[in-house]
Amino acid sequence: MTPSSDKDLNGLDNPSFVDEDGSHCCSSSACAAWGPEEGGGTGPSGIKLGYTVIDVPPWYLCILLGIQHFLTAMGGLVAVPLILSEGLCLQHDLLTQSHLISTIFFVSGICTLLQVLFGVRLPIIQGGTFTFLAPTLAMLSLPTWKCPAWTQNATLVNASSPEFVQVWQTRMREVQGTIIVASCFQIFVGFSGLIGFLMRFIGPLTIAPTITLVALPLFESAGDMAGQHWGVAFMTIFFIVLFSQYLKNVAVPLPSYQRGKKFHFSPIYLFQIFPVLLGLSLSWLLCYALTVTSVLPAAPTAYGHQARTDTRGDVLSQAPWFRLPYPGQWGTPTVSLAGIFGILAGVISSMLESVGDYYACARLCGAPPPPKHAISRGIGVEGIGCLLAGAWGTGSGTTSYSENVGALGITKVGSRMVIIAGACAMLLSGVFGKIGAILASIPIPVIGGMFLVMFGVITAVGISNLQYTDMNSSRNIFIFGFSVFAGLTIPNWASKNSTLLETGIIQLDQVILVLLTTGMFVGGLLGFILDNTIPGTQEERGLLAWKQSHEGGMESSQLVSKVYDLPFGIGTKYCNVSWFRYLPACPKRLSPDKRMDELKAVGQKNSVKASLERNSEIGADTRI
Repeated sequence: MTPSSDKDLNGLDNPSFVDEDGSHCCSSSACAAWGPEEGGGTGPSGIKLGYTVIDVPPWYLCILLGIQHFLTAMGGLVAVPLILSEGLCLQHDLLTQSHLISTIFFVSGICTLLQVLFGVRLPIIQGGTFTFLAPTLAMLSLPTWKCPAWTQNATLVNASSPEFVQVWQTRMREVQGTIIVASCFQIFVGFSGLIGFLMRFIGPLTIAPTITLVALPLFESAGDMAGQHWGVAFMTIFFIVLFSQYLKNVAVPLPSYQRGKKFHFSPIYLFQIFPVLLGLSLSWLLCYALTVTSVLPAAPTAYGHQARTDTRGDVLSQAPWFRLPYPGQWGTPTVSLAGIFGILAGVISSMLESVGDYYACARLCGAPPPPKHAISRGIGVEGIGCLLAGAWGTGSGTTSYSENVGALGITKVGSRMVIIAGACAMLLSGVFGKIGAILASIPIPVIGGMFLVMFGVITAVGISNLQYTDMNSSRNIFIFGFSVFAGLTIPNWASKNSTLLETGIIQLDQVILVLLTTGMFVGGLLGFILDNTIPGTQEERGLLAWKQSHEGGMESSQLVSKVYDLPFGIGTKYCNVSWFRYLPACPKRLSPDKRMDELKAVGQKNSVKASLERNSEIGADTRI
């Protein structure tokens, strides 16, 4: 199939989805040169994409793909408040749990919009972070905040009684205060440029174990969720793998309308674009059919009960149709020193994870690696997101979601407009309580099967960063292997022997425990220290190839500007003041002389390229 300009009209005939031989690539010369504004192409990493980061798919594709990302993140979004509910004495108050889920949906939508529009500007979802759960649960386990015995008995709990409301809201307000204070540290690290300064010393041997250990330690939680019913989990895996790998080159003819062609059928590669959404939907429908026919057991203790679609039916019936979350909805936040240090440890781990996610996301969405100012802005905006999460009372901070980075690798659609649509879906789900309750009813084994696929992709993306290094070097083999293995071993030991790490100072114990039980922090820190202390050449460490991947001609610098500069002309057309260039989070502008030199160099390069193209066209096959 030859490329067509129809894609600009309806987005259905995207040339990046098919080639003459049926392969999955971009077939137009403009697309081959990786011009995202032309629709798709191949990014600097060599990954072939349907839509790159600055492409704008048709509105209906944005909505469907945005919903897919929302569904991908929903497992983590729902899991955070459900896990936290036990520490907040809410395990028998399903309605309040539903309110917490709606709140985290709403805040995650706001934080995602801030991150995509003003932060790192990559297509990355923001949501509740698991790194805050360990210090939060540790704080709530202190004698002061330990749940009263009567809240553990469902027959004694009256969710509407003032006494019970006071019990859980005082604990939530304490969690809110610690998150708000800790978020100020992240805001400072980001907008001060401190994280950008540290990036001078971070190379492939630091990023690779960090990203790899984002996913590897999650094998237990993914296995537990999938293990609720392995048949349903493998069915979900089968559908996702079938659509994303085996049927990705199969075009589905769907009716379309254009002014010139009227009604006609256009080939759309549905299986490539919507593998996760299709896989989840089919598995969900089959689980519903098995629930209605009573094939799945109704007894709560029976194996496979969690695969039923009615296990959280009470939430759906009790949730209000409309509820707008607002800051301070649980009361005025309070602060104590006991929880701040533990949350700070979670903030440090979250920042390191997010930096790795930025590089993975850029690689998978067809964007150049993020420059320092974009990373600084991203970390700073994540700090603002944590502050908003604390103010609204989600019970957790926010961070970049690794599972959505994995979804980019499967769908080959990296447009940030899709993530904006997903953020709007989160906002709507947070406002309309019934929508959040319905989405929360996706069976746990279905989410577990999806996680097995997603986390595998993230692990492979982390390892792929080693392509820049010399892996024939025993130095690099040792650094990566030791960092990954220690990142799995040390957290496993620390979680089982936490009493041996006690110093007698509760706050210090929390910091030590959180840091040592976070695999990505342990592995990333070891990789950082060893890579910067063990002697090795720049080429051996992969820093030369790493820097070359950041550089390019004028096209590359223009692309960096399109992807990572502030939106709406901020800093260029509007608010263009001289002191902006001194801010660490603002892009640096080239001087007129340097810009003219680059333009001349690009002109010479383009003239040579045009000459080569004319020579190649002399003997070219002119088949239609």
